[in-house]
Amino acid sequence: MDIHKHNIKGNDSVGAFASLTDTLLFLSPTMNSEAGKRLSEELAVKAVPISICESDLLGIWCRANSKGMLIPDMVSDEEKALISSIGVDLRVEVLQSRLNAVGNNVLANDRIAIINPNYSTEEAKVISDVLGVETVKMAIGGFKTVGANNILTNKGAVLNNRCTDDEMERVKELTGFQPVRSTASTGALSVGLSVLANSRAALFGELTTGYEMARIIDSLEGE
Repeated sequence: MDIHKHNIKGNDSVGAFASLTDTLLFLSPTMNSEAGKRLSEELAVKAVPISICESDLLGIWCRANSKGMLIPDMVSDEEKALISSIGVDLRVEVLQSRLNAVGNNVLANDRIAIINPNYSTEEAKVISDVLGVETVKMAIGGFKTVGANNILTNKGAVLNNRCTDDEMERVKELTGFQPVRSTASTGALSVGLSVLANSRAALFGELTTGYEMARIIDSLEGE
């Protein structure tokens, strides 16, 4: 696994500022072009600049896998038009929900999505249809914001340090991975907002300790 460590726009919460799949990196068009190019090269993916809710926090507002991308209903018509014109082979849909921070509330890879249990049955079906996966409602470690507090790729899973043994076993059953507990950014429980990861690479904020990185990498490498 390729491992990198730095911040985005001076912020250690690198997972809040971008959304990553195995082939695409969605980031704000306001990001410095050289910084965006560096991230694209380090993570070996295509950088796609998009805007959501006039915010730099792409990792909070959207969730994507290799099949689809969910964006919040707060997105403007101009932003929807931009996303529709990006020319990537993804089904892009607006999720009509009061839980509009989609990246915070949906944890997904190409096989399954673990979602905030407060999503309705109808909303869960939309998530399932767009991402092409089974959806399971579940809180982890007392957090319903499963996307913000955990990591799931096509090769492994990392759960926040408060998750219970029963939750660990449930995620193992759902994903087929043996997850590990960890923090990031020197003790942060918002693991999903602190790390950008896919099947081949991981980007950590500069505050993440060597111990935290080792635990996370061991799990995500799928060994």
